[in-house]
Amino acid sequence: MTSATAGGVTPTPPAGRTRKSVTGTRRTVAVLFLLPALVLLGALVVYPIGYSLIRSFFNQTGDGFAGVDNYKALFTDDGIRTALKNNVIWVVFAPTISTALGLVFAVLTERIRWGTAFKLVIFMPMAISMLAAGIIFRLVYDQDPEKGVANAVWVGVHDTFAESSAFPKAHPGRESPLRADNGGFITRQPVRAGDPVTLPLVGVAPDQLPDSAKKAVAATSEPGKVTGTAWQDFTRGKGVGKLNGVDGSEVGYAGMKVEAVKDGKVVDSTTVRDDGTFTLSDQADGALLRLPAGNFREPYNGVNWLGPSLVTPAVIGSYVWMWAGFAMVLIAAGLASVPRELMEAARVDGASEWQVFRRVTVPLLAPVLAVVAVTLMINVLKVFDLVFIIPPGSSQDDANVLALELYRKGFAEDQPGVASAIAVFLLLLVIPVMLFNVRRLRREVRR
Repeated sequence: MTSATAGGVTPTPPAGRTRKSVTGTRRTVAVLFLLPALVLLGALVVYPIGYSLIRSFFNQTGDGFAGVDNYKALFTDDGIRTALKNNVIWVVFAPTISTALGLVFAVLTERIRWGTAFKLVIFMPMAISMLAAGIIFRLVYDQDPEKGVANAVWVGVHDTFAESSAFPKAHPGRESPLRADNGGFITRQPVRAGDPVTLPLVGVAPDQLPDSAKKAVAATSEPGKVTGTAWQDFTRGKGVGKLNGVDGSEVGYAGMKVEAVKDGKVVDSTTVRDDGTFTLSDQADGALLRLPAGNFREPYNGVNWLGPSLVTPAVIGSYVWMWAGFAMVLIAAGLASVPRELMEAARVDGASEWQVFRRVTVPLLAPVLAVVAVTLMINVLKVFDLVFIIPPGSSQDDANVLALELYRKGFAEDQPGVASAIAVFLLLLVIPVMLFNVRRLRREVRR
């Protein structure tokens, strides 16, 4: 039997014979080859999904029907509600920032000679596992500036503009002429010109004194001026040294600020010399001498990146570090297919580079940007490793996400029914985004 076609006559296969595919392979043979993959797919994907769906309707032990109680827990349990809120933050910010950075990197690397090397460096974090990245950023965000890179940079910038004090632990000793005053210290009695003043303090470790500090010297009297000494009133060795008196082995508080205060106003100020001595003008006569609180400011230790308020943005930052390179590579591939004639035409018409980028490049890349953003949205809905590793135990509850809560409910708290409900809920969240991505890809193929 034959059938007519536009190019001639095509034989029709006899009845009962299996038709071949376009590649020439019988469908039964194709099915046999696909069967192992289908079995694995069923065992590793279909069966777990079906079992989780059924298990989500049973109680903790699995022998009693719980109805929708496990699904009610998704909106009443505080831990799950926190995880749901954090997932919303992840879905909104992580894909957006990663895609935006990927777009910027892809556009900029076209303008530089070493663009390939730059792309390699940006994409390199993709070769690192989530576990390794979590360990790296746990160290990056360490509170101690000597360990954590983030706080080392932050403290360096802060101390450039507001240097911390060298005397954070200093305080008056016994029978001191000083008393506390708003974080600093002030003399109990007004001072007089011509009478040297002593401002003894204790509490600073010898190795933490300024490098410029020298042996303290008792101030000498100067007519019409207020002189004095501010020093570490402590001598090593039991019974050695004179209380509130300058001894030969004691060190001056070099750089400490001294203010003369009358009626609540500062009338004069000075800085202590390396040997602990200082001099004020005649305006300080009859004033109280104050050591302001700035002398005793605690060293700045940076930001608590992994505290309750910043832990989620900090973990999102580590995710962006890993996935911005992925976005850049896909966007760069799309950018390579953009007609250069359109950009050149816009420049000839007088458009600036920013206008070309905003009104030509971005609209032409819109389909690619959508695919990248949606793919990352699916990815962040399942994020687990980074949230499990980076936050310390004290703030892990504040950084919680649905995937981590699923693990905690299923294994740490022994609530498999609730864990299964979270798994089904996650699947329902992913499916619409996944279908949107598939439809967009098919639409692009048809074009």
